[in-house]
Amino acid sequence: QVQLVESGGGLVQPGGSLRLSCAASGFTFSRYAMSWYRQAPGKERELVATITSAGGSTNYADSVKGRFTISRDNAKNTVYLQMNSLKPEDTAVYYCNAVSRGLIRTTIYWGQGTQVTVSS
Repeated sequence: QVQLVESGGGLVQPGGSLRLSCAASGFTFSRYAMSWYRQAPGKERELVATITSAGGSTNYADSVKGRFTISRDNAKNTVYLQMNSLKPEDTAVYYCNAVSRGLIRTTIYWGQGTQVTVSS
């Protein structure tokens, strides 16, 4: 059974930090690119950060560049999102995403999400 389980969300003051984790199971984690998405109330889900399967390349949304860092540990089947200098506009449900693009098909998995609230 495929599972992506996010953790680490919560309430933090502006300027604070949080570290999200996403533990994967039920598939070959090291073959999947991993991403973090977020969705704020009334808004569409947006891509926050992506890391390639081996961890050699990362990409970030302009809104989080310089503040957020995505990383992964393939030995632990876990991807992380370190969030620093948090702003109220970072408030959203954060989702973990796994993608494998094969020759025939693309496989996508989603986690259930973890709430991040940035407020004083």
